[in-house]
Amino acid sequence: MQATTDFSKKVLSFIKKIPRGKVATYGQIAALAGKPQGSRGVAWLLHSCSESHQLPWQRVLNSKGKISFPPGTAEFKKQKKLLESEGVEFSDSNQIDMKRFQWKQKARVPAKDLRRPTMFSGR
Repeated sequence: MQATTDFSKKVLSFIKKIPRGKVATYGQIAALAGKPQGSRGVAWLLHSCSESHQLPWQRVLNSKGKISFPPGTAEFKKQKKLLESEGVEFSDSNQIDMKRFQWKQKARVPAKDLRRPTMFSGR
Protein backbone atom coordinates (compact mmCIF):
# COMPACT_ATOMS: atom_id res chain seq x y z
CA MET A 1 0.00 0.00 0.00
CA GLN A 2 1.45 3.33 -1.05
CA ALA A 3 0.33 6.42 0.86
CA THR A 4 -0.43 8.94 -1.83
CA THR A 5 -2.50 11.71 -0.28
CA ASP A 6 -1.06 14.51 1.81
CA PHE A 7 -3.18 13.32 4.74
CA SER A 8 -1.88 9.75 4.40
CA LYS A 9 1.73 10.90 4.28
CA LYS A 10 1.25 13.06 7.37
CA VAL A 11 -0.50 10.27 9.27
CA LEU A 12 2.31 7.83 8.54
CA SER A 13 4.90 10.43 9.52
CA PHE A 14 3.23 11.22 12.85
CA ILE A 15 2.72 7.56 13.76
CA LYS A 16 6.42 6.92 13.15
CA LYS A 17 7.26 9.76 15.56
CA ILE A 18 5.40 8.30 18.56
CA PRO A 19 8.23 7.37 20.94
CA ARG A 20 8.59 4.10 22.81
CA GLY A 21 6.57 4.12 26.00
CA LYS A 22 4.09 6.69 24.70
CA VAL A 23 0.72 6.33 22.98
CA ALA A 24 -1.54 8.48 20.82
CA THR A 25 -5.18 8.23 19.84
CA TYR A 26 -6.57 7.82 16.36
CA GLY A 27 -8.17 11.25 16.70
CA GLN A 28 -4.95 12.86 17.90
CA ILE A 29 -3.06 11.58 14.85
CA ALA A 30 -5.88 12.69 12.55
CA ALA A 31 -5.86 16.20 14.07
CA LEU A 32 -2.07 16.46 13.77
CA ALA A 33 -2.39 15.43 10.12
CA GLY A 34 -4.91 18.23 9.52
CA LYS A 35 -8.22 16.32 9.60
CA PRO A 36 -9.63 16.25 13.14
CA GLN A 37 -12.54 14.09 11.96
CA GLY A 38 -10.26 11.62 10.17
CA SER A 39 -9.77 9.00 12.89
CA ARG A 40 -11.28 6.26 10.72
CA GLY A 41 -8.80 7.12 8.00
CA VAL A 42 -6.00 6.72 10.54
CA ALA A 43 -7.38 3.30 11.51
CA TRP A 44 -7.57 2.26 7.87
CA LEU A 45 -3.98 3.36 7.23
CA LEU A 46 -2.79 1.45 10.28
CA HIS A 47 -4.62 -1.63 9.07
CA SER A 48 -3.30 -1.42 5.53
CA CYS A 49 0.19 0.08 5.97
CA SER A 50 1.60 -0.98 9.34
CA GLU A 51 3.72 -3.79 7.98
CA SER A 52 4.85 -2.21 4.70
CA HIS A 53 5.79 1.07 6.43
CA GLN A 54 7.05 -0.55 9.65
CA LEU A 55 4.71 1.51 11.80
CA PRO A 56 4.64 1.25 15.59
CA TRP A 57 0.91 0.44 15.28
CA GLN A 58 0.68 -0.74 18.88
CA ARG A 59 1.08 2.85 20.09
CA VAL A 60 -2.24 4.04 18.63
CA LEU A 61 -5.33 3.65 20.83
CA ASN A 62 -8.96 4.67 20.90
CA SER A 63 -10.11 7.90 22.52
CA LYS A 64 -10.74 6.15 25.84
CA GLY A 65 -7.10 5.11 26.17
CA LYS A 66 -7.88 1.50 25.39
CA ILE A 67 -6.84 -1.02 22.78
CA SER A 68 -9.47 -1.19 20.05
CA PHE A 69 -9.28 -4.96 19.55
CA PRO A 70 -11.75 -7.00 21.61
CA PRO A 71 -10.19 -8.12 24.92
CA GLY A 72 -9.03 -11.72 24.85
CA THR A 73 -8.30 -11.80 21.11
CA ALA A 74 -4.82 -12.62 19.84
CA GLU A 75 -4.51 -9.07 18.43
CA PHE A 76 -5.45 -7.53 21.79
CA LYS A 77 -2.93 -9.70 23.64
CA LYS A 78 -0.18 -8.88 21.13
CA GLN A 79 -0.75 -5.12 21.31
CA LYS A 80 -0.90 -5.16 25.11
CA LYS A 81 2.28 -7.23 25.33
CA LEU A 82 4.13 -4.88 22.95
CA LEU A 83 3.05 -1.81 24.93
CA GLU A 84 3.95 -3.38 28.26
CA SER A 85 7.40 -4.24 26.88
CA GLU A 86 7.83 -0.49 26.26
CA GLY A 87 6.87 0.35 29.85
CA VAL A 88 3.23 1.33 29.26
CA GLU A 89 1.05 0.28 32.18
CA PHE A 90 -2.57 -0.84 32.13
CA SER A 91 -5.23 -0.61 34.82
CA ASP A 92 -7.24 -3.66 35.85
CA SER A 93 -9.82 -2.60 33.25
CA ASN A 94 -7.12 -2.53 30.52
CA GLN A 95 -7.10 1.26 30.35
CA ILE A 96 -3.98 3.38 29.99
CA ASP A 97 -3.46 6.54 32.03
CA MET A 98 -3.40 9.03 29.15
CA LYS A 99 -2.15 11.85 31.37
CA ARG A 100 0.95 9.80 32.00
CA PHE A 101 1.50 7.93 28.73
CA GLN A 102 -0.03 10.08 25.97
CA TRP A 103 2.45 11.53 23.50
CA LYS A 104 2.41 15.31 23.76
CA GLN A 105 2.91 16.46 20.20
CA LYS A 106 1.65 19.79 18.99
CA ALA A 107 0.91 20.56 15.38
CA ARG A 108 3.47 22.91 13.95
CA VAL A 109 2.25 25.98 12.17
CA PRO A 110 4.26 26.56 8.99
CA ALA A 111 6.45 29.67 9.23
CA LYS A 112 4.62 31.27 6.29
CA ASP A 113 1.43 31.20 8.41
CA LEU A 114 3.14 33.14 11.21
CA ARG A 115 3.95 36.19 9.08
CA ARG A 116 2.00 39.35 9.53
CA PRO A 117 -0.89 39.86 7.14
CA THR A 118 0.21 41.44 3.90
CA MET A 119 -2.61 43.95 3.96
CA PHE A 120 -0.20 46.83 4.64
CA SER A 121 2.74 45.50 2.69
CA GLY A 122 2.28 48.21 0.03
CA ARG A 123 3.70 50.91 2.29
